[in-house]
Amino acid sequence: MNKRIIIAGGGFFGMYLAEQLSLLGHDVSLYEKEQNFMSRASYNNQARVHNGYHYPRSILTALRSRLSFPRFVEEFRDCVSSDFDKYYLISELLGKVSASQFRLFCERIGADCDYAPARIEKLVNPQLINACFTVKEFAFDSFKLRDIMLQRLDAAGVRYHCGYSVDKVESTGAGIIAHISKLESGLTESYYADHVFNCTYANLNYLLDQSEIELIPLKHEMTEMCLVDVPDELKSTGFTIMCGPFFSVMPFPSVGLHSFSHVRYTPHYEWHDKPLEKYHNSYSKFDEDIKVSAWQYMLKDAARYMPVLNECRYERSLWEVKTLLPRSETDDSRPILFRPNHGIKGFHCIMGGKIDNVYDAVEAIKNINLI
Repeated sequence: MNKRIIIAGGGFFGMYLAEQLSLLGHDVSLYEKEQNFMSRASYNNQARVHNGYHYPRSILTALRSRLSFPRFVEEFRDCVSSDFDKYYLISELLGKVSASQFRLFCERIGADCDYAPARIEKLVNPQLINACFTVKEFAFDSFKLRDIMLQRLDAAGVRYHCGYSVDKVESTGAGIIAHISKLESGLTESYYADHVFNCTYANLNYLLDQSEIELIPLKHEMTEMCLVDVPDELKSTGFTIMCGPFFSVMPFPSVGLHSFSHVRYTPHYEWHDKPLEKYHNSYSKFDEDIKVSAWQYMLKDAARYMPVLNECRYERSLWEVKTLLPRSETDDSRPILFRPNHGIKGFHCIMGGKIDNVYDAVEAIKNINLI
């Protein structure tokens, strides 16, 4: 039987889920609080299409990425950038994985990994870098991805709206009443739905708090992703040092620059959502935050490993609230969060830590015959 479905959150997850549910024959409406889709966490990130390399301490996450990588690249090839060389560097001094361990890890998950050419080895400090590997990893253009998804939503018959906030849900008979406000006018209207999917990422607990439903334990970080113009010899390359308090610099296709992040300096501070404790609205905290760049600290540390990075020219920073499951702190895993019928029958909370998690999310919904 076809169902009426409301999806809160117009990031990539919300858009993709809306399309997939509509293609199954359901009546789907998608609401995004911002004025554009995919304008928050779906844009303000490293734009990495993961192929497993990033998770040597979570074999399950790595294997899921290896399965999702070719699928995502094929499905969204028009917005995937593969015209650069990607290298993973190993620093055993402070790292949590050795060169031999990383090679073995790549073999176990079936990921391409070979020693980097001499010209790359010449770019690094041999006293701090133990090995350089050539890998297969891409980036995505979030603007192109957004435009593709809007076309797909139109083709699937999804009704979608920007500037609307799903503020509260409550049970009514066999379904749910969703209270949705138009931010421009402040007016609130109520709509019936058989299912409501909460895909609001960092704002996931906002809807729970407003609906007097128990909060989901989450960790939030105020993060800074720097966008830089790299020297010519790095234009068509990306580098990531594994696995510890290091950095990553790689193409950011949406604006033709490179993203520059650092494990130690990209997160500026953190806070937690906990059940039975007072809720702190993540987006209100974001709006009120005084943002002071840590770019100089990132650069100073990264240039110790790759002196050529001193020639980078800082352009601007992307700030965002990054949200993780607390278990990710210990093993660096990125499982999806899926809470079906959370507090109310038909109300489902779903969140992923990286873009290719979306396939796991759709699969999870289908596996339990939710709709």
